[in-house]
Amino acid sequence: MLRIITLNLNGIRSAWTKGVLPWAAAQNADVICLQELKAQHADLAQDMKNPDGMHAFYHVAEKRGYSGVGLWCRRKPDAVIEGTGNAEFDAEGRYLRADFGNLSVVSLYLPSGSSSPERQEAKFRFMEIFYPQLVELAKCGRDVLVCGDWNIAHQEIDLKNWKGNRKNSGFLPEERAWVTKVIDEAGWCDVYRRLHPETTEGSYTWWSNRGQAWAKNVGWRIDYHMATPGLAAAATAAAVYKAERFSDHAPLTIDYDYSIESPSA
Repeated sequence: MLRIITLNLNGIRSAWTKGVLPWAAAQNADVICLQELKAQHADLAQDMKNPDGMHAFYHVAEKRGYSGVGLWCRRKPDAVIEGTGNAEFDAEGRYLRADFGNLSVVSLYLPSGSSSPERQEAKFRFMEIFYPQLVELAKCGRDVLVCGDWNIAHQEIDLKNWKGNRKNSGFLPEERAWVTKVIDEAGWCDVYRRLHPETTEGSYTWWSNRGQAWAKNVGWRIDYHMATPGLAAAATAAAVYKAERFSDHAPLTIDYDYSIESPSA
């Protein structure tokens, strides 16, 4: 079995104080994909650099207290690739890939556009730049998993108040159409939806800190495992963990009937 977890930390130092490491250490995960570190390398404590004996890799943002992605790997990767090759977004620390045999696991933090029109335009630029890379990854002959905070709820089933959010970043028609294109044209599979095609409230992975969104489960599903078809077909179980709250996102864990040592054909 291969177990992969994705979690937006909303600050690794904040999540640390809320017990994310003991929880993660107990999950027996092969890879944990992290987003929104909000830390530089110098800010990381020793146990963040070597969490529970796992191999830790981080792609931090140049701007302090902002963005950043990470990978915790039980097995040392054959190779680690940092960034997409685009200077604007690589400076924000949004893409980190680890290769194991024929498997590639990516931690992705797609920009949010909710803070300003300028950031929404940046989000659209990232989507335009990243789509051809998704096409190439899907064709590369490897089993690839792109995990992380995609900052887009794809369908009405993926958020509680979809009617009131049709003009808001994260549920704009252009964003939703882009995810459809990623799936229908580029050939990726939304693994959680493959396993749970009709789940609503139990699928949410993010809740606003405003009001009573968490208490009332007024959430969004914006954290994904997007996989190439062969890997997606090997998925056996998925779960969103809500018993503890490490950030404004919840961890998404998916198990695959897949061996890194014996890659799928």
